[in-house]
Amino acid sequence: MKTVKGHRSQERDVRFMRRALELAEKGCGMVSPNPMVGAVVVKGGRVVGEGYHQRCGGAHAEVEALKSAGAEARGATLYVTMEPCCFQGRTPACTEALLRAGVRRVVVAMIDPNPRVRGHGVKCLRQQGVTVDVGLLADEARRLNDAYVTFMEEHRPFVMLKLATTLDGMIATGSGESQWITGEKARGEGQRLRLRVDAILVGVNTIIKDNPLLTCRINKRKRLLRVVMDSDLRLPVNSRIFTAPDPVLIFTASASETRRRRLERAGAEVVRVRQERKGRLLWQDVLAELYRREVLSVLIEGGATVVSSALESGIVDKAYFFLAPKVLGPGKSFSAGMRPRSLNGALVLKDVRYTIFGDDILTEGYVYRFS
Repeated sequence: MKTVKGHRSQERDVRFMRRALELAEKGCGMVSPNPMVGAVVVKGGRVVGEGYHQRCGGAHAEVEALKSAGAEARGATLYVTMEPCCFQGRTPACTEALLRAGVRRVVVAMIDPNPRVRGHGVKCLRQQGVTVDVGLLADEARRLNDAYVTFMEEHRPFVMLKLATTLDGMIATGSGESQWITGEKARGEGQRLRLRVDAILVGVNTIIKDNPLLTCRINKRKRLLRVVMDSDLRLPVNSRIFTAPDPVLIFTASASETRRRRLERAGAEVVRVRQERKGRLLWQDVLAELYRREVLSVLIEGGATVVSSALESGIVDKAYFFLAPKVLGPGKSFSAGMRPRSLNGALVLKDVRYTIFGDDILTEGYVYRFS
């Protein structure tokens, strides 16, 4: 980023960019496969316009902010959390809107990793005489759009894992009882995690044992792709998952046409994938299919077989562990299917945050795997 003249000017820039990041997060769960973006228009040291990307197909943050600012945008500075787009997509190019509005300076948190934009938006504005500074609060902006960045740079969904465990690491009793290990406040945060993602993924045993809907209850407009790992197509057609309008996608290794047609009549889509040597479905095929469907992020919620397989295969990017102050004794452990590890070879969470929800503690962090 270019050096900003004066300490006060720099502090002001940071303050306005933080506001843009706050605005961006308001689009959480509603803009995929686009990124969350916020924008603030400032003139004479005061905010004259604000906006954020509210839904996929709707106006981008820059356009919303310019509309809010009106004529005040001419000669103003625009703070935006991601590089303005420079091509006609679902909406017109934001660079054109900025040039028409007469914005004098643009402060960009991060370059858009989309190959169609990547640096071209900044270049376009600079060629037209607009001052562009890049990199202010870039880490925060990137973290906000982990899923979008991973999707664009690594060509796969961003994989999150959520678990509720007792102090002794159990996720259920020996008979499979798991409702409820954590309290109501922690479960509410789990719903907020569902709001952030495009898809939720569980194993078929979770459906058989708990019979969940797997929907986002805190936002009725949110549509989740419900993904079930079901090697042998054992999913009951009378499961509650088929009573909600959100789509159901089943991954299987079964070649049974009878079972496939039965589940498709119930409302599911069935996709056959390969198996690993242990007989588990191949994550590589699962993630490739989700990427093809423009699923930017997926939240794995269980059960033990799916969780241990995901951790063992190294596909998990970020984990959320809700720890309840309970001791269950012998039951089902999420790590039972993983190979024994030395301390030097353990899976470790980095950039860890701890949050208390009632009596439960949430530990969240990025999964780091020692080579």
